Amino acid sequence: MFDLVLLSLKVAVVATSINIPVAIYVGWLIGRKEIRGKLILESFISLPLALPPVVTGYFLLILIGRESSIGHVSKFLFGTDIVFTWVASAIAASVVSFPLMVRAIIVAMQNVDTTLERAARSLGAGPVRTFFKVTMPLCYNGLLAGILLGFVRAMGEFGATIVVAGNIPGRTQTIPLAIYSKVQLGKDGEAMSLIMVSTALAIATLIVHHWLIIKGSRKSER
Repeated sequence: MFDLVLLSLKVAVVATSINIPVAIYVGWLIGRKEIRGKLILESFISLPLALPPVVTGYFLLILIGRESSIGHVSKFLFGTDIVFTWVASAIAASVVSFPLMVRAIIVAMQNVDTTLERAARSLGAGPVRTFFKVTMPLCYNGLLAGILLGFVRAMGEFGATIVVAGNIPGRTQTIPLAIYSKVQLGKDGEAMSLIMVSTALAIATLIVHHWLIIKGSRKSER
């Protein structure tokens, strides 16, 4: 069980790390800028929430499969395929969890007091310095809450992962996939143990997430 938890955490951490810089940029772009095609961009970002996870996994299989351009590059550079590895699991988890993370970050960005940003700019701070010294600290709780929400979703990813990474014990089998296997084999006791571990991890993450949201709301009311 320890190996399952470790692999699941590794997949979720890598997936979340992939998403963070992109989610922050997209959240800032949508939440703070008036750009053309914003509705289309938001709809595209939210697509993995609307599509069945198996469909998302199939699209990923086409994108990074053995016969794809990315698959050929991976084979040439590393001598191995991306599909049916833990890396494929991380990619699937990142795609499925990205919408939840970026939507939370959009809300955090929209709640930043623009007066403070303008004040920083008037005092000589450039746009990059203002972003990192003013904007980011002001929406820190919301950013962290979004990251945690993405992390817990990545931990629970199943549908897209089983398509693009398979269910290989010791290689790609995360906790949700292991639960599925145990149930299929009639090992209800082992499945229940994994369910309890998964539930405990999810509850702990969500408690921290909600605490950060409440803390951020109280700070904005001051």
